Amino acid sequence: MSSGDNGYGTQFPAASQYVTAVGGTSLAKDSSDRGWSETAWTGAGSGCSAYVTKPAWQTDGGCARRTIADVSAVADPNTGVSVYDSYNSGGWLVFGGTSVSAPVVAGMYALAGNAATVTYGSFAYSHTAALNDVRSGSNGSCGGSYLCTAVAGYDGPTGLGTPIGSGAF
Repeated sequence: MSSGDNGYGTQFPAASQYVTAVGGTSLAKDSSDRGWSETAWTGAGSGCSAYVTKPAWQTDGGCARRTIADVSAVADPNTGVSVYDSYNSGGWLVFGGTSVSAPVVAGMYALAGNAATVTYGSFAYSHTAALNDVRSGSNGSCGGSYLCTAVAGYDGPTGLGTPIGSGAF
């Protein structure tokens, strides 16, 4: 489920404990072995629910209720995914937003082939080695808290990180 494209602040159904809430990142080409660096996308939704109970598998200490997001994928429209449109516009277009990152993660669940045994967003929390930890960037102003600022480990805008294959799903 998309975390939303309005930056820091919670939205439902992303706040539901019955979904995997997917945040977003921005990509930048670099000289690392991976070839890309990632930062939290400024538009990715995140925060602390005012109403939804924190699931047992979510253990961050700065929010007593459900925290958004669980994981993330590329969402910045400036660094999004390229799509070739042969029907209407006739050419390459770039799309972004958490409307892109959520289907990327849904595809990872499909590739993993174990969706029937996964309980909501819990699986990724016990398979963090299969995720790229995003450690920089922010999606708003919350006093530097992990709820809107990417940090080592779990944070609101990027959750546990971005997929390295399908192992976290």
